[in-house]
Amino acid sequence: MSELKKRINYTVVCVNEFASKHNLVAKEAFFYLYDYKGIEFIKEHYDIEHTLSLDEVVEDLTRVCRNNGGAY
Repeated sequence: MSELKKRINYTVVCVNEFASKHNLVAKEAFFYLYDYKGIEFIKEHYDIEHTLSLDEVVEDLTRVCRNNGGAY
């Protein structure tokens, strides 16, 4: 599997986990993460984040989004 495909698949998993944790549908979660820099964070820090548990990643995404004006 190519590196790009791995990163895309990982991002999809992260969006779905974030959606589940915050009772959102995946589309809402994606746009929320995009608007509040969560997607950018995943892209920039993939090398570290993909080694963590999904719970830790969701916590990181939540923190990043709050720091950028998000409610979750």
